[in-house]
Amino acid sequence: MREASTVSPMKTFKFLPTRRQCLTAAVLAMTAVQLPQSWAAQETPDAFIARITTKTLNTLKADKTLRSGDIARIMQLVDTELMQYVNFRRMTALAVGPAWRKATESQRSQLQDAFKLLLVRTYAGALSQLGDQTVVVKPVRPGQQDSNLVVQTEVRGKGDPIQMDYRLEKSTEAASGWLVFDLNVLGVWLVENYRTQFSSVINANGIDALIANLNEQNKRNAGNVSAAAK
Repeated sequence: MREASTVSPMKTFKFLPTRRQCLTAAVLAMTAVQLPQSWAAQETPDAFIARITTKTLNTLKADKTLRSGDIARIMQLVDTELMQYVNFRRMTALAVGPAWRKATESQRSQLQDAFKLLLVRTYAGALSQLGDQTVVVKPVRPGQQDSNLVVQTEVRGKGDPIQMDYRLEKSTEAASGWLVFDLNVLGVWLVENYRTQFSSVINANGIDALIANLNEQNKRNAGNVSAAAK
């Protein structure tokens, strides 16, 4: 493993489909409520996506603070309701790529925490812009493996419909019975997109440089949120 001797200039990592509607759709289809295990065991992946969509819409309609765009409150919602249904270790490992195997456990932990915060803020920002979108869940294509299963949806609202794909894995640890570990918006897989960006930093300066870049971007994002609140 090549250690970073210097930290490269701070790089902003972006999810390529920049339309605000795309990220809003991602939040719609991933926020969840905890279920009894007996119910979760019977829930199909498309039912899982349909249920969490309804939960999100109902939460927004009932909470005036969320509708007002309170980012701190929205981040709390995303962290407590969404992130428990994401396999962040697998997602981070896939985004980092081959360098993950060479990273120390400490580096892996730092990468996972920084990547999670980056996405929490991204989805919180999208959620603050949520309107009257609805999600239509398509039937699951048969013959897929439970460890790598794709559920397709279509987000409908103002403007053109947005095609969304969610990559899930069967999990005995999650109350829902399923965990999300990748997302496709307009043909771009989130993990693949970040892997391309992360690899350029890792190849130039190593794992520590990527950690530093993620932490720096998270600090800048926090500053932007604080400035906007004033």
